[in-house]
Amino acid sequence: MKIGLSSYSLYRELNAGTMNIVDCIKWVAEIGGSHIEIVPLGFDLVQDEGLAETIQAEARKAGIAVSNYAISANFVGLDEEQYQQEIERVKSHVDIANRLGAKLMRHDIASRPIPETTLTNYIKDLDRMTDACGQIADYAAQYGITTSIENHGFYVQASDRVRALVDRVNRPNFRTTLDVGNFVCVDENPLVSVSNNLPYASIVHLKDFYIRPAAQDPGDGWFRSAGGQYLRGAVVGQGDLDMRGILKTIKASGYDGYFSVEFEGKEDCLWGSKTGIENALRIWNEV
Repeated sequence: MKIGLSSYSLYRELNAGTMNIVDCIKWVAEIGGSHIEIVPLGFDLVQDEGLAETIQAEARKAGIAVSNYAISANFVGLDEEQYQQEIERVKSHVDIANRLGAKLMRHDIASRPIPETTLTNYIKDLDRMTDACGQIADYAAQYGITTSIENHGFYVQASDRVRALVDRVNRPNFRTTLDVGNFVCVDENPLVSVSNNLPYASIVHLKDFYIRPAAQDPGDGWFRSAGGQYLRGAVVGQGDLDMRGILKTIKASGYDGYFSVEFEGKEDCLWGSKTGIENALRIWNEV
């Protein structure tokens, strides 16, 4: 199991200045991770010249890989000039992914307020999203980089929407960053949705949630799914997802790519990240 951590999991430490991204790389290696996923929150790879090369060198020194580079992006609700500018901006981040030594890169594609995340709007936006993803994947091909979209953000979160877009883009180097937890944000059964998207996965995010019914407000610290359920981030293996069933399904499929733990719970992020990695490894070896 190629287990590692998303730097997003350590955002609190990065934001507080108690760790920098080099510290994160060393820490992931120390706790037994084989790779780190780079999410530029708490540091800036555009303004800080040379940081991408530093990250690649420090990862190599620590004996771990830089697996994936993940950024935000949006290609809907823009005029033609803004749309082309956004494509070019994302292409510039493909260059950064190459400087990091990553062969995988996730970029977002669209965001709308929840009332506008309808299937009707999705169908209207599909051509524009498809074109943008295709252009970026074609640009990334020169570096041998596979680009992807993730099932998050409510609008492009349901498994059939992700699958339809990947099919429509139809590039060998365009896939999905498969987050096993995010499906609950649009009230899908994660076990079913993971099976639906697994053949398209370039990397798997391991994330867990506590889930409470819409009629049972648990108080502060929770957010709501598209259908009104209450959700809160949990340590992988400690939440309400059937993590054992999910990992058993992935293992049975023969998937042999990266697993990146994402921790966004309320607990200490170092403890939550380390425990999540330990739980994932233990469950993987048991199923």
